[in-house]
Amino acid sequence: MPLVLAPVGKEVKIVKVVADEKTRKHLANLGILPEAVITVLSSSGGSTVCMIKDGRLALDRGIASRIFVA
Repeated sequence: MPLVLAPVGKEVKIVKVVADEKTRKHLANLGILPEAVITVLSSSGGSTVCMIKDGRLALDRGIASRIFVA
């Protein structure tokens, strides 16, 4: 399922990131890689706020819909 549909407050594992090479590389630098664990803190309007490792990250709907989790 895409990250935008992930339940709030539950840890999920990133399965794949579907984006161009430049975007994937940028997300990888932020810690968004396959097998990484991520927690959605809030999802409202057009953005998704999530916790990865010890940092919070706000992603717009377009990017969050390209990150698939399980």
